[in-house]
Amino acid sequence: MTVKISNKIVGYRVKKADPEANAQPAAAPTEIKPVQMNEYIERPDFLLGTTYKIKPPIAEHAMYITINDILLNEGTDHESRQPYEVFINSKSMEHFQWVIALTRVISAVFRKGGDVTFLVEELRSVYDPNGGYFKKGGVFMPSLVAEIGAVIEKHLKAIGLMESEEMSETTKRILAEKRAEFEASHSTATNDDKASDFPPNATMCGKCNTKAVIVMDGCATCLSCGDSKCG
Repeated sequence: MTVKISNKIVGYRVKKADPEANAQPAAAPTEIKPVQMNEYIERPDFLLGTTYKIKPPIAEHAMYITINDILLNEGTDHESRQPYEVFINSKSMEHFQWVIALTRVISAVFRKGGDVTFLVEELRSVYDPNGGYFKKGGVFMPSLVAEIGAVIEKHLKAIGLMESEEMSETTKRILAEKRAEFEASHSTATNDDKASDFPPNATMCGKCNTKAVIVMDGCATCLSCGDSKCG
């Protein structure tokens, strides 16, 4: 835009540019996104490992299940422990082929990342056509694969990927009272029966698959998980 000067110029001065006016705004610090588990993460030299021992009655020897975890975002607020691989070792060779195949598939799913808790439900839904078995404590396992799934579930709860359903102290006290009352009224049990974790005539719980359901005052209650038909 042109400006016409009609008055006589009597003086002038040079106006210095304001450096703050022309300065570019400082770039906001880039937020570093936490690393999520994915298949492109290379196996580190060090992994955290936990080994679980199971002794199913259908196998001649015990099985040792080792689950190795990787530590992501170590030392930050986003630090997390994620399962990376699984190994199963045993002296028994009759299950060798499918055990190796199973561990490789599970390890591949672990390394893919995302929600891996669905594996527990899938494995625990496998039923042996020859029938399942009861492990120590009266818990029913429909198959050996299902018990492997139970071990993985236990591990995922231990590292915080699955929530553990803990009974309140009040519920535990009530169950203890019910059990004591029931055992007192059925004191004719044999010594072998008393050695078991739950009363010998207890029935199967549909929630936790444990032979721990007793009937007290017309109400069926599980002494293991607290499930009750009476609410």
